[in-house]
Order: sequence, then structure tokens, then C-alpha cells
Amino acid sequence: MVIYGTRPEAIKVAPVIKALEDDPLLVPIVVVTAQHREMLDQVNEVFDISPDIDLNLMSHGQTLNGIAGAVITKIDEVLATHRPDAVVVQGDTTTVMGAAIAAFNREIPVVHLEAGLRSGDINSPFPEEANRKIVSQVARIHLAPTEVSRANLLADGVSDENIHVIGNTVIDALHWAVARPKTNAIPGLNESTTENRRVLLVTTHRRENLGENMVRIGRAMRLLALTYLDLLIVWPAHKNPKVRASIAPQVEDLGNVVIIEPVEYGEFSHLIARSDIVLTDSGGIQEEAPSLGKPVLVLRENTERPEAVDAGTVKLIGTKTDRIVAEVSALLDNETAYAAMSNAANPYGDGQSAKRTIAILNRMLAE
Repeated sequence: MVIYGTRPEAIKVAPVIKALEDDPLLVPIVVVTAQHREMLDQVNEVFDISPDIDLNLMSHGQTLNGIAGAVITKIDEVLATHRPDAVVVQGDTTTVMGAAIAAFNREIPVVHLEAGLRSGDINSPFPEEANRKIVSQVARIHLAPTEVSRANLLADGVSDENIHVIGNTVIDALHWAVARPKTNAIPGLNESTTENRRVLLVTTHRRENLGENMVRIGRAMRLLALTYLDLLIVWPAHKNPKVRASIAPQVEDLGNVVIIEPVEYGEFSHLIARSDIVLTDSGGIQEEAPSLGKPVLVLRENTERPEAVDAGTVKLIGTKTDRIVAEVSALLDNETAYAAMSNAANPYGDGQSAKRTIAILNRMLAE
């Protein structure tokens, strides 16, 4: 049983679900909680995945405790009915934490995809850092993306024989998506809009950045747009009204800032490929963009993905306006600095992580 609830989870479990569908011995039961409704559906459609069970738990103004309680209760009912041989969860959302606990309490082995990420700060990112540590305590098999993640798990007391370094399935998904032809035009953005222009792609949504941090990010975007008139800043505005209220008023009057609605995964992959620099507080984009040779500046003070920082593909810059402007400007003005980041090797895998996952599942169940 593969259980997921948000867009990032859907992207990373999709290659595993497709590989399970092709395996002669394993049968997937796909369960979605719909912690993110619309964005989740978009990814399922892109990968042609039809969930077997849709719990549709999303509600307006839902709290973390409300989500967790609903996930554990509803997943428990599903587990009681279907009794899967194993449960696969991915990452660190509230869906993942709740599903893992529900499976553990029914003595069903938990397989944790993308295990071992750690920022070292229980409050950043919140609540993800706590969620992934909790899942590590109850998981039977830990599928770590890198050796750094493996070392984190060993430091937490996880047995070495239960850890497998497989790379990150996000690379499998990205390679698949970019290889597909573009299908939908993005309203407000087309080939003529971006022709002969450098493109700065900005995504921001983290809870810990809401408020003044988000306002500072908006100020930086405005200063960059006014300084580099040939630069096109593309901002897929997150659905969270607090994010939009902090940033939109500062940039909506600028001709070289294009505000678009969130883009479905396939088109977003092509958008990353077309960009020159990515400015983000997202986790997954720190893995995806380097695979396409794009420098990533991270709007956070820490990251659970230090491998990319060590490799030179990602740089932590925080959320102070002056620092953001300076770091983006350095890449725009200095070809050597840009080349150093864009040509660095991506540490997150070769696009074969889903195949390794299936082999491990077959071996675990055979034993």
C-alpha cells in the first residue's frame, strides 16, 4: 500500500507506483489522503495514476492536529480492511507521519522513502523535521537518497542492515516529465515572453517564512526587477493567501515580473528547464533544478539537503532583502560564478531509484 497526500509526495512516489504496476509479483494499493487536493490531483493526472482509495481529508482552515488525527483514524480503517503486506510512505508531511504510526500500530512493516533527511533544527522546517524523525522510529526499511542521509539514520540508532541508499525518486520523475512534450500553455507565459531573456524562477511557501520574511522576499524581487530590466522574474504564486498578500502588492505593477497560478508538474518541470536561476524555499526543487544545470539559491537558513550545498549546486542565502539581491546579482553579473554552480554534479541520483525500491520490496517480502 502506497499512501500519500501532497503534491511533493505524489511526484516522488509516482515512479514507484508505476514500477509496482509493472512488477509481476507486487500489487500496489494506492491511497491518497488529499492533504493537498487540487495540486495532488494534477500530479496523479500527469502520471496517469488513479488512486484505489481517496480519503479526501482536506478541509478549509485545517490544523496540523486535525490533519494528523484524521489521517490516523481513516488510514487505520483502510489498513484493517485491506491488510497490506507493507506500507510505503515518502518524506515528512503530516500524512506520512500519521500513516506510518497507523501502520506500525497494526504491525504492518513501514517502508520510508526519502529517509534520513535532517536539518538539525526541530522547528525548521516545521513540522517536517519532527515528522521525519518520528517516522524513522517506526519504519522497518529506510530508503535513503544519499550517504549523508544514511549517516543521519545511523546516528539516530537505525540498524545498518535496514538502510538502503537508492538515490532520490524525484530524479526519476523529473527525467520522465522533461522527456514528455509540453502539452499546456501557461497563462501569462509563452516562448515569446521569455525569448532572449534571462529567467529567474521564484517559489516560496514555507510556514517559517510567512510574515516579515515573505515581505523581505517580495522587496528583493522588486529591487531585482528594477535593477535588471532584461530579467524576467516568474513567480508561480502559492495558493496560501498569506503568501500572496506579502509578495503580490510589491511586484504586480512591474512589467518584467510575471505572476502565474501554480503550474501542474509536467509544465513546471519544463519551466525549471527554461529558467536560468531558481530562488526558492522548497525542498524538492533543491534536488530537481541541479539535475537540469540550474543554480539554486535557497531562502532558508538551514537545509535537510546539505549534499547539494557541499556539491556547489545549491546555496543557502536566508531571507534578508540585501542578501537575496546580492546573491542573485552575483550570478547574473559573473559568468564564472554562474558556471561553477550550473556545472556542479548533482548528488541525488541517476533516475533508477524506483527500480532499486522494487528490488528491495521484493527481497523484504520474500524474507
